[in-house]
Amino acid sequence: MLIGKATPDDMSLHPLRYQWAYDLYNQAVRNTWFPHEIALKEDLEDWSHMTEDERHAVTFLMAFFNPAELIVNRSIALGIYPYLKSPECHLYLAKQMWEEANHCVAFEYVLETFPFDREKIFDLHLQVPSMVAKEDYINKYMMRMTDDMLDIDSVDGKKDFIRNLVATNIVMEGVWFYSGFMVALSFRQRNQLRNFGSMINWVLRDESLHLKFGINLVLNILEENQELLTQEFANEIRDIVVEGVELEVLYNKDLFPTGILGLNAEYVNQYVQYVADRRLEELGLEPHFNVSNPAKWMSTATDVYELVNFFEAQNTSYEVDARAGH
Repeated sequence: MLIGKATPDDMSLHPLRYQWAYDLYNQAVRNTWFPHEIALKEDLEDWSHMTEDERHAVTFLMAFFNPAELIVNRSIALGIYPYLKSPECHLYLAKQMWEEANHCVAFEYVLETFPFDREKIFDLHLQVPSMVAKEDYINKYMMRMTDDMLDIDSVDGKKDFIRNLVATNIVMEGVWFYSGFMVALSFRQRNQLRNFGSMINWVLRDESLHLKFGINLVLNILEENQELLTQEFANEIRDIVVEGVELEVLYNKDLFPTGILGLNAEYVNQYVQYVADRRLEELGLEPHFNVSNPAKWMSTATDVYELVNFFEAQNTSYEVDARAGH
């Protein structure tokens, strides 16, 4: 079983039971990169010619991403790793935690390179209501995972685990981060901040594996715990994702108070809704927003995986081969 308190019997990697987790670990190792390999100073000329609204958008993104990577790290350490028995999953999560730390250092490198008001950026996530609301949303689920009374072997405990995983992995990493990536990469689409865009591409490559791991984890836990497969719980998972979208919509209105060339809150929020529908489908649920992708140039980062709908059809032979891209 994937979920539960690890015992001495769970400390041997072989025989492998969850090949998909081991494959994702090896892929993550192959993807390893370091922030200072990117010459960000070459982007300073672009920065000097950007409008105040464009600079505000980049500053706002940095204010969110800088603490967000450490929030994800904390969620993994306190809310996911301790409740899994699989050594293959522990291997991958250890690499993921390193990657989240590397992303934090990468954004710190951005903050050191560009002429930001660093103290202002560090304080924004504590002052802007839309950012505070997003962090409160994550902490609501993560705090339950650190509760000494949590019984991971119970149905309620397993549901808490999945709730936290959906909030952190599916919503924060799979929707909010992708929204930010799209905004950041839109500058490169206009031939601005190209090296910064390269860094975001590398972060996105990592996050795509984080997302694939989280979705595989949810679906495998559902397969192994058939008592969780109720319409009521399916609706709750959907509502967690929808609430996350609502918070991102408010955040993007602060990110784009007036809009910039080719980009405004309405455009980005349609992309957010599109991505959220893909995440719902990846979880085996029906799409909720039913909107088209306004940023088709980002489609390769958000394509839906071929996954099983556990809430509608039970499947006892579910397995993912990461190398096949399923």
